[in-house]
Amino acid sequence: MTYAGLAVVVVAGALVVALVVARVRRLGARWWAATALAAVVLVALTVVFDSLMIAADLFRYDDAALLGVRVWLTPVEDLAWPVVAALLLPALWALAGAGDGDDERAEVDA
Repeated sequence: MTYAGLAVVVVAGALVVALVVARVRRLGARWWAATALAAVVLVALTVVFDSLMIAADLFRYDDAALLGVRVWLTPVEDLAWPVVAALLLPALWALAGAGDGDDERAEVDA
Protein backbone atom coordinates (compact mmCIF):
# COMPACT_ATOMS: atom_id res chain seq x y z
CA MET A 1 0.00 0.00 0.00
CA THR A 2 1.26 3.46 -0.83
CA TYR A 3 1.44 6.33 1.63
CA ALA A 4 -1.39 8.04 -0.26
CA GLY A 5 -3.63 4.98 -0.05
CA LEU A 6 -3.10 4.69 3.68
CA ALA A 7 -3.67 8.43 4.12
CA VAL A 8 -6.98 8.34 2.23
CA VAL A 9 -8.27 5.47 4.36
CA VAL A 10 -7.32 7.12 7.65
CA VAL A 11 -8.57 10.60 6.66
CA ALA A 12 -11.88 9.09 5.50
CA GLY A 13 -12.26 7.29 8.83
CA ALA A 14 -11.50 10.45 10.80
CA LEU A 15 -13.96 12.43 8.68
CA VAL A 16 -16.72 9.87 9.29
CA VAL A 17 -16.09 10.01 13.04
CA ALA A 18 -16.13 13.83 12.99
CA LEU A 19 -19.37 13.95 10.98
CA VAL A 20 -21.11 11.44 13.25
CA VAL A 21 -19.98 13.21 16.42
CA ALA A 22 -20.96 16.60 15.00
CA ARG A 23 -24.43 15.29 14.31
CA VAL A 24 -24.84 13.47 17.64
CA ARG A 25 -23.50 16.38 19.72
CA ARG A 26 -25.17 19.01 17.48
CA LEU A 27 -21.93 20.83 16.79
CA GLY A 28 -22.44 23.89 14.62
CA ALA A 29 -20.56 26.01 12.16
CA ARG A 30 -18.40 27.52 14.90
CA TRP A 31 -17.02 24.10 15.81
CA TRP A 32 -16.31 23.31 12.15
CA ALA A 33 -14.60 26.69 11.68
CA ALA A 34 -12.40 26.11 14.73
CA THR A 35 -11.58 22.60 13.49
CA ALA A 36 -10.69 23.95 10.03
CA LEU A 37 -8.48 26.66 11.54
CA ALA A 38 -6.70 24.06 13.66
CA ALA A 39 -6.17 21.91 10.56
CA VAL A 40 -4.67 24.82 8.61
CA VAL A 41 -2.29 25.68 11.45
CA LEU A 42 -1.24 22.05 11.91
CA VAL A 43 -0.67 21.57 8.18
CA ALA A 44 1.46 24.73 8.02
CA LEU A 45 3.53 23.63 11.00
CA THR A 46 3.93 20.17 9.47
CA VAL A 47 5.20 21.64 6.21
CA VAL A 48 7.76 23.80 8.00
CA PHE A 49 9.07 21.26 10.47
CA ASP A 50 8.95 18.21 8.18
CA SER A 51 10.83 20.19 5.55
CA LEU A 52 13.47 21.18 8.08
CA MET A 53 13.84 17.58 9.26
CA ILE A 54 14.04 16.29 5.69
CA ALA A 55 16.63 18.95 4.84
CA ALA A 56 18.64 17.87 7.89
CA ASP A 57 18.39 14.28 6.57
CA LEU A 58 16.82 13.01 9.78
CA PHE A 59 14.57 10.68 7.80
CA ARG A 60 13.73 9.68 4.26
CA TYR A 61 10.71 8.39 2.38
CA ASP A 62 10.57 5.53 -0.10
CA ASP A 63 10.19 7.51 -3.33
CA ALA A 64 8.46 4.55 -5.01
CA ALA A 65 5.59 4.82 -2.49
CA LEU A 66 5.13 8.60 -2.92
CA LEU A 67 3.00 10.50 -5.41
CA GLY A 68 5.89 12.88 -6.03
CA VAL A 69 4.00 16.06 -5.13
CA ARG A 70 5.76 18.06 -2.44
CA VAL A 71 5.04 21.22 -0.49
CA TRP A 72 8.47 22.66 0.10
CA LEU A 73 10.23 19.37 0.96
CA THR A 74 7.23 17.67 2.58
CA PRO A 75 5.47 14.94 0.58
CA VAL A 76 1.78 15.76 0.20
CA GLU A 77 0.88 12.40 1.74
CA ASP A 78 2.44 13.49 5.02
CA LEU A 79 -0.11 16.30 5.33
CA ALA A 80 -2.89 13.80 5.99
CA TRP A 81 -1.80 13.20 9.57
CA PRO A 82 -2.32 16.75 10.88
CA VAL A 83 -5.71 16.75 9.15
CA VAL A 84 -6.59 13.50 10.92
CA ALA A 85 -5.50 14.97 14.24
CA ALA A 86 -7.50 18.15 13.63
CA LEU A 87 -10.64 16.14 12.82
CA LEU A 88 -10.40 13.29 15.27
CA LEU A 89 -9.17 14.88 18.48
CA PRO A 90 -11.79 17.66 18.75
CA ALA A 91 -14.51 15.17 17.76
CA LEU A 92 -13.49 12.74 20.50
CA TRP A 93 -13.24 15.65 22.95
CA ALA A 94 -16.78 16.72 22.07
CA LEU A 95 -18.01 13.13 22.28
CA ALA A 96 -16.53 12.85 25.77
CA GLY A 97 -18.66 15.82 26.74
CA ALA A 98 -15.81 18.21 27.40
CA GLY A 99 -16.72 21.88 27.33
CA ASP A 100 -20.44 21.33 27.97
CA GLY A 101 -20.50 23.69 30.91
CA ASP A 102 -21.60 20.81 33.12
CA ASP A 103 -18.24 20.73 34.85
CA GLU A 104 -18.66 19.33 38.36
CA ARG A 105 -15.66 21.31 39.57
CA ALA A 106 -17.46 24.56 38.77
CA GLU A 107 -20.34 23.48 41.01
CA VAL A 108 -17.99 22.45 43.85
CA ASP A 109 -16.01 25.70 43.68
CA ALA A 110 -19.16 27.85 43.66
